Amino acid sequence: MPGVRSLLLALAGVSLAPAVLAADASTDTSDVHALKADTFKDFIKEHDLVLAEFYAPWCGHCKALAPEYEKAATELKDKNIQLAKVDCTEEADLCQEYGVEGYPTLKVFRGLDSYKPYNGARKSPAITSYMIKQSLPSVSVVTADNFEEVKSLDKVVVVAFIGEDDKETNTTYTTLADSMRDDVLFAGTNSAELAKKEGVSLPAVVLYKEFDDRKDVYDGKFEAEALKAFIKSSSTPLVGEVGPETYSGYMSAGIPLAYIFADTAEEREQYASDFKDLAKKLKGKINFATIDSKAFGAHAANLNLIPEKFPAFAIQDTVSNKKYPFDQEKKLTKEEITKFVEGVISGDIAASVKSEAVPETNDGPVTVIVAHTYEDIVMNKDKDVLVEFYAPWCGHCKA
Repeated sequence: MPGVRSLLLALAGVSLAPAVLAADASTDTSDVHALKADTFKDFIKEHDLVLAEFYAPWCGHCKALAPEYEKAATELKDKNIQLAKVDCTEEADLCQEYGVEGYPTLKVFRGLDSYKPYNGARKSPAITSYMIKQSLPSVSVVTADNFEEVKSLDKVVVVAFIGEDDKETNTTYTTLADSMRDDVLFAGTNSAELAKKEGVSLPAVVLYKEFDDRKDVYDGKFEAEALKAFIKSSSTPLVGEVGPETYSGYMSAGIPLAYIFADTAEEREQYASDFKDLAKKLKGKINFATIDSKAFGAHAANLNLIPEKFPAFAIQDTVSNKKYPFDQEKKLTKEEITKFVEGVISGDIAASVKSEAVPETNDGPVTVIVAHTYEDIVMNKDKDVLVEFYAPWCGHCKA
């Protein structure tokens, strides 16, 4: 799907335009370590945690990443987290040894035998946040002395208040933290006094965040899946913004996403304010996010909206990929959007399907399928169906 692919590239912040700081540039003041085959392995051995970029000097995506990577390296150097880079045009054997197939490839190393890919956003804040979480244990210990500091380590911090003798609850929480440590910073304490100060009693989980109500208290059963759902929901702003650091999170949230397209930051802020109460009411059922229509307006076509006609609103079911575009002739008022969103959730409003008209006659040797008839004809369990997907201009199709 070209449209989706183009959006993913745009949201990853990639560009073929030359960056001020080229990926192969090396300066005495750089905080990114340029490594070669004869220095790479010793460097990895000497440091507990390293993020390594495997790149090519001619690669446009690498050039776009370079200034962001440099910013992250500067931010992380005081935390003893090292960022390095390897020029694969000069160190082809080394890059092949670590399975590099495209540029840039980023890998997190904890020694030579323990490494994994970094698949997050290629922006400094995302890289910094991710590597800080990697540098900490899966559950950081909280005390009265470091509580405020731990809460401010990241945009979202989850703190569990669990009694030391409560082995089952401790195990559940630790296992959950291990599974989500790439996305969320987890901490914990056995202090009943600290729990009381925070307005909870043992056992409890509180999610602290830099947005909305600043903190959410979990009030369900202490079960892994329920806790995971709570963390995913509470760590998402009531009305966020689709961008390089958030797109993949929205797509993997497992609930629909309501897009609010607008040209200016002022418009997006106003719509975020207008729909905040609705987002709060439907929290956990649907996510709301503004999107910069000047930067990512092309994505409107993927949602069956008319491109370049903004402001606009649409809902995408991130699981089924069904699209529900709001009538672009109408204004985005609280009343109209509330009615539309509730209609989509209840099933009263059908998904939009791009389709040619159903043929008036279809009795030829080859049945013509359009989007509106695909389910009935192709997915019919009583028949085997061979489908040709073609383009009218395609020479091979004509042959």
